[in-house]
Amino acid sequence: MTGHLIVTDEDATRVITLRRPEKKNALTREMYRAMSAAIDTAQADPTICCLVISGGPGVFTAGNDLEDFLKDGTTNTDTPRASDAVTFLYSLAHNTKPIGATFSTPFIHLGLVPEGASSLLMPRTMGHQRAFATLVMGRPMSADDAHTAGFVNAVVAHGHTDSEARKVAREICALPAEAVAISRKLLKLPPEDLTRRIDQESHLFGERMRSKEAISAFKAFFSRKRG
Repeated sequence: MTGHLIVTDEDATRVITLRRPEKKNALTREMYRAMSAAIDTAQADPTICCLVISGGPGVFTAGNDLEDFLKDGTTNTDTPRASDAVTFLYSLAHNTKPIGATFSTPFIHLGLVPEGASSLLMPRTMGHQRAFATLVMGRPMSADDAHTAGFVNAVVAHGHTDSEARKVAREICALPAEAVAISRKLLKLPPEDLTRRIDQESHLFGERMRSKEAISAFKAFFSRKRG
């Protein structure tokens, strides 16, 4: 547990709960490190069959804490960003346990490019056209649209997300664990494909962080925030 993250094991499910409500659970480097550790340590624990990432009541996460995020770049454009966020993405790529989470893609509005292997996974999941609208045009996707696109399995009533996630986790945990792990592996891309794309995106992301477009977009964001 860190100041903004609570990790609990409930039966066969590891629950990772974000606890920074005053900032809408915006993610700091410390939170990324703690989430990585919670995911990594679950891999060798046979008693953990499923992971749930929760934001608690009200909001999942607003995404990166931009002020903290700006400190986590690189000065070398020839290598990927060696950041806590990338370490977390590697943890997700190598994770062998079923997991539940929510993602958003505001990159384009900040003059940045996709990360988290989203440029590989989203076209594969929802098709090129929807992925283009989301990643390149920055269009928001409602829960119903995400369900129609096959990006999420179900849409639940407001306030019931946590209980429904735990219900699904219990269903998964009741199944034969080895068969679930093998079947999940067959459905997913190999981890090395994901990490290769993460590194490619990270390299470009680091370059974009120093671009005039991104610097201007960040200045405009913080100006609106303080205004």
